[in-house]
Amino acid sequence: MTDTMSEEEKIKKNVLSRMKRIEGQVRGIQGMIEAGKECQDILVQVRAVRSALQSANKLILKRYLLRCYAESVEDGTDSKEALDKFIRVVTGFIEG
Repeated sequence: MTDTMSEEEKIKKNVLSRMKRIEGQVRGIQGMIEAGKECQDILVQVRAVRSALQSANKLILKRYLLRCYAESVEDGTDSKEALDKFIRVVTGFIEG
């Protein structure tokens, strides 16, 4: 379990770092809009933020698997129940 916890901490730090970067990018986009920059340039930055959020989302899902799903299985929770919960979480994030 120690390895899992260290992996969780790495993911947590990585996600927090990404979120701070994303926050800076969003503030930059706000500044671009206020300054009247070209729409094309703004859209490029919006696309970069969306991509960064998708990457962070993947890491958060990985952390969920390591922490929540794995723990529920280890605790003896019905694996079908734990898997169903995981599927509900993941499918809530899949674009239709």
